[in-house]
Amino acid sequence: MKSLLRSLILLSVLAISLSASAQQWSIEKANEWYSKHAWLAGADYIPANAINQLEMWQADTFDPATIDKELGWAEGLGFNTLRVYLHSLAWKQDPDGFKKRVDRFLGICAKHKITPIFVFFDDCWNKVPKPGKQPEPQTGIHNSGWMQDPGQPASNDVTIYPMLEKYVTDVLTHFKDDKRILLWDLYNEPGNSGKKDSSLVLLKKVFEWARKVNPSQPISAGLWDWGLEKFNVFMAQNSDIITYHNYEEPDRHRRVIQVLKAFGRPMICTEYMARTRNSYFSNIMPMLKRYNVGAINWGFVSGKTNTIFAWDTPLKDGSQPKEWFHDIFHPDGTPYRQEEVDLIRKLTNR
Repeated sequence: MKSLLRSLILLSVLAISLSASAQQWSIEKANEWYSKHAWLAGADYIPANAINQLEMWQADTFDPATIDKELGWAEGLGFNTLRVYLHSLAWKQDPDGFKKRVDRFLGICAKHKITPIFVFFDDCWNKVPKPGKQPEPQTGIHNSGWMQDPGQPASNDVTIYPMLEKYVTDVLTHFKDDKRILLWDLYNEPGNSGKKDSSLVLLKKVFEWARKVNPSQPISAGLWDWGLEKFNVFMAQNSDIITYHNYEEPDRHRRVIQVLKAFGRPMICTEYMARTRNSYFSNIMPMLKRYNVGAINWGFVSGKTNTIFAWDTPLKDGSQPKEWFHDIFHPDGTPYRQEEVDLIRKLTNR
């Protein structure tokens, strides 16, 4: 609690004292952009038959039919956005093919009236991503096959930065004016997996690369750990739109919203909803709508990512947890809890 309060006080001071970086959108431009969109609601998305970003995007396992089916369920909830992870190794294998698959995904999204957020890099979970056939899920273990990007220690290997710059530049340049894309999330949870401040170099680089391209869509990176003060200062000072993660109960989550609102920028919560931590649709999503904060929960369809299981509570026999940690639908499209689906539809005016 003391750490949270100290960090929130620091962010309150920053909101008053920080000047925008040279290329960061003005507060006026950011709010004008946000005002053109309906209240944003959606989920972090990966198809149920993909264990990680590579299995979603590689040519052999890219599955438009499953994506189309599942995005139909998202449209049925009234979701108008999804947060979707890319992967540099899928691009490196076949840059042109990768961009064609992204374009096809965007076509499916547009069919279902969904404007996605794309994520470039990620410091979470497995450290050494490899192209080709991906591992099978480990029974009962949350995100057992999810891959960091570029990986660990790869994220600190400056010799690969030219390739990473080419990846970011190529994708951003190709889609920089594509109105089917909502926002670019440049780096998911930098400093996670014990990396701490070592990821700050790559975080700053990816913002630099993105600003050179200057896409028409806003760029951001989400605040996620109130103890990583250097990251929080940099991300708040350089993101066009404030994005953040919070899996806490309502009172603590509300406190974060109230402080981040002091920056005067639109806000999107790009990860929330962990049922066993008292972060539910019922007690968080209405609050986000009340504060006009975009609401993107982790997890959509229960599948190979095993995110019905909690981060720190594996069930190695694979039995159903007493309460799902994440996810909304069973693989056949039936809701985990009908009352949650009913609430989401009510909040999205579906």
